[in-house]
Amino acid sequence: MIIDLHTQVWANLEQLGCDLAAQIRARPVLAGADPLEGTPIAHERAMACVDGAVVLGFRSERLGARIPDEFVAEFVAKDPRRRVGVAGVDPLSGDALDQIDAAVGLGLVGVAVSPACQGFHPAHSEAMRVYERCAELSLPVFVTMQSPLTPAAELEFARPGAWDEVARALPTLPIVISQLGHPWIDEALLLLGKHERVFADISGIASRPWQLYNALLSASSLGVMDRLLFGSGFPLETPARAIESLYTVNAFSHGTQLPSIARASIRSIVERDSLACLGIDSEISAPPPRTEDDEPQTIDELSPAGGSAESINDL
Repeated sequence: MIIDLHTQVWANLEQLGCDLAAQIRARPVLAGADPLEGTPIAHERAMACVDGAVVLGFRSERLGARIPDEFVAEFVAKDPRRRVGVAGVDPLSGDALDQIDAAVGLGLVGVAVSPACQGFHPAHSEAMRVYERCAELSLPVFVTMQSPLTPAAELEFARPGAWDEVARALPTLPIVISQLGHPWIDEALLLLGKHERVFADISGIASRPWQLYNALLSASSLGVMDRLLFGSGFPLETPARAIESLYTVNAFSHGTQLPSIARASIRSIVERDSLACLGIDSEISAPPPRTEDDEPQTIDELSPAGGSAESINDL
């Protein structure tokens, strides 16, 4: 099963707040991904190569941003066999606990917070109340950092190590750190090694191959490869290109004395049942077991829209 654990959709960029929308519009478009195309139609097209996707909401009083949970729930409900939704909650909102209860009523299965964009320390007392309610309702917490960061974001609140206090206080609460904690990847990996219910997705760094290579080497040496989950970060990246980056990451070691990452470990990241890891029940069902012959030979087999024809068969 391939689950894209980190995707977003929006009706328009203004739902991300005026400052963030302006930053995205000014950002150069990378080949294969267009951050302006965060529409439901673009999402459906990009997710054709995976078995299911988690759609994250976003809310920040600080940035004036809100992708309505109702919008996420409606989108997910159109294809519940391939999508699950996560509510965007701002812990500093006066009605944060009510937001969680309403999200459960909409069928959403987790809560997404963004300390840097929402302006709070992860262990803030108001935020701890949100996590406690999530633990009571068996809702995993997704820790995101919208990209690119706006000047109003507080970078110090994005450090993965700040979640140590939360994980110690609520050891059964599943926590997912996005982008493997970038730019504090080593800090995030130590957190994963310390707490068995803390995970990290590889969104963001999948589009930076050298950083991905080094992150996977570190994760392997620390014995936390089983805590890494696949996520593309759509629409900033597509799952097809993120999968290609993973399967081609050992290109750096070819013909050198640099170590390589075990192919089985790479495949386990791509095909890990992230929903089961996080205790999420869904209608998304696993396909028949894949064999070595079933693995994609080129990026064209991952995406109907096509792309790079670089072979990944001999990695």
